[in-house]
Amino acid sequence: MNIRIREPKTAEEFDKYYELRWRVLREPWGQPPGSEKDDLEGEAAHIVASIGGKIIGVGRIHFNSDIEAQIRYMAVESRYRNMGVGSKILKKLEDIARGRGARMIVLNAREEAVKFYRKHGYEVVGDAGTLFDSIRHWRMSKTL
Repeated sequence: MNIRIREPKTAEEFDKYYELRWRVLREPWGQPPGSEKDDLEGEAAHIVASIGGKIIGVGRIHFNSDIEAQIRYMAVESRYRNMGVGSKILKKLEDIARGRGARMIVLNAREEAVKFYRKHGYEVVGDAGTLFDSIRHWRMSKTL
């Protein structure tokens, strides 16, 4: 399986990127299309994982300060999970953060994703609350 990791370039690719984010991260909890976006989209770096041109995973990173970056909206199509797709997206996002001078990355991980991020060197640093009254999140960080 040849997984390509890159930034989305065209309006069509961005549409597919946001559609996957919504379908995986928002639709299951009854959230409307558009809820997968926030005010930082324009200043963030966006990454897609694709196979044969089909987008199967996404992730985003933005800066909270000159030295702290934050990963958000990591999502992989269910049939491609546990195949290294998320790890490749995460590595690319970390490389972007390092390249722009970040010394730390923070993120809010869903309960079921904590193990994945721990495997990649992140530590739980606090409770990040509950989203949609049902999805427990944990604040995690990693020093670069």
